[in-house]
Amino acid sequence: MMKAEIVITNPKRVFGILFLTACVLLNACMASNQASSQETGFPPGGSTPQNTIPTSGGTPAPSAIPFTERPAYNPGELVDYVAQTGDTLQALTVRFNTSTQEILAANTFIPTNATTLPPGMPMKIPIYYAPFWGNPFHIIPDSLFINGPAQIGFNTREFVDQHPGWLKNYVEYASDENRNGANIVDYMALNYSVSPRLILALLEYQCGALTQAEMPAEAQSYPLGYKEPFHHGVFMQLFWAINTLNNGYYAWRKGDIKTFDLLDGSIQRPDPWQNAATVSLQYLFSKLLSPDDFARAISQDGIAKTYTDLFGETQQTVQPHIPVSLAQPPLRFPFAAKQEWAFTGGPHTGWGVGEPYAALDFAPPVTGGGCNPADEAVIAMADGVIARSDPAEVVLDLDGDGEERTGWVIYYLHIAGNGRIQAGMKVKSGDPIGFPSCEGGDATGTHVHIARKYNGEWIPATGVLAFNLEGWVAEGGDQPYQGTMTRFSRSITASQYSDGSSHIESQGQP
Repeated sequence: MMKAEIVITNPKRVFGILFLTACVLLNACMASNQASSQETGFPPGGSTPQNTIPTSGGTPAPSAIPFTERPAYNPGELVDYVAQTGDTLQALTVRFNTSTQEILAANTFIPTNATTLPPGMPMKIPIYYAPFWGNPFHIIPDSLFINGPAQIGFNTREFVDQHPGWLKNYVEYASDENRNGANIVDYMALNYSVSPRLILALLEYQCGALTQAEMPAEAQSYPLGYKEPFHHGVFMQLFWAINTLNNGYYAWRKGDIKTFDLLDGSIQRPDPWQNAATVSLQYLFSKLLSPDDFARAISQDGIAKTYTDLFGETQQTVQPHIPVSLAQPPLRFPFAAKQEWAFTGGPHTGWGVGEPYAALDFAPPVTGGGCNPADEAVIAMADGVIARSDPAEVVLDLDGDGEERTGWVIYYLHIAGNGRIQAGMKVKSGDPIGFPSCEGGDATGTHVHIARKYNGEWIPATGVLAFNLEGWVAEGGDQPYQGTMTRFSRSITASQYSDGSSHIESQGQP
């Protein structure tokens, strides 16, 4: 949130000054910028090009809903961009086919060690043309994709019951119990940290869950249209769909997604100005719909209209959920001081399959290996309150309000039932919260799985906000579960075999 006329002597200090100044300046223009974005389908600051994109080098995705295409910009041409929530320099370099050095040279007020950029900050980006940029229309803001602050107070069951659709009477045996439609939605929203409102909009758009009294005949087995034998019913359809949404969302966040294919093999390259939530929905629909149906689904007349019809305007009252220069609070290892545990899993999924690679694994020295009980406790990695304690899971809320959708939280998985701490308990750094085990999910040996969220968004275990535990910083490998923890000149490599080279000793202080 910028811009002020300041002579730069200390980039870190100036970045903070600019942010505070911009909070005042941008509030005055935010409403008009948002309205402009909604009316034109372009982000604030984006140009409205008239040229068409050359089609050499592949086949572009067809569009049933026409939109104005981006021009073939001159190499290195500076284009206007307004930073979106959660943006990082690393991701922007991929989207605009440029380099971090060129972005910094064009925006000298940005410090080289910036993490997340200020939402609303005007920038100039040196762009290099890439073919087949897709629809620039923003479907939904990122803060409404995440199960974060904007979802507090929403009652899924009450909302479903207010509508005549089949979902309110739907019951399915899922995850060890009979669950009604609203409970299934809440289960997915809680575990994947995806907005329950968005899940409901998806169910309505694909199979009329809130407005049609009967499920369409063609949707009986595969309500969302994902026709795979092991994904019958609402629960398993959502299991696949929400996982796919997270894969698209967090891959765009990190700059790991450049193109994807539609069902006919045509290329879809997300528009460089796009936001993560929109790309996530584009990625999902690319796997479900024909090219023409895909083009409609991601347009103003698609799921965006369904969401607005159900929940109202998306752009007017939403606040960014990732602030400028987000930094991890000091954290210690999840085991006691002077204990030596094995680093058994580098960056891998926080929940589900694939993205977000938000988690690390640590295993105690268990006699005999395997899933034998451990005598060493898992501890609180910082002061806080236990926001949730479910079978195999504990959520530590660091801001102390007991709400896991706000502020920093630590998610622990594979916590044994015996000795697991109760929800609502206040803890100090180092207090025991339970014991590592094989309970919950797939596990071949006793260990604890830890991940972080901020305002409901999973934070990748590596990258600009990498896990930092007592000065040990996580780095990913070529594959999930691979990677290192590095402190000064010493590196420890993750090993599922808990061998001596993977052991790390806690010093007990962040």
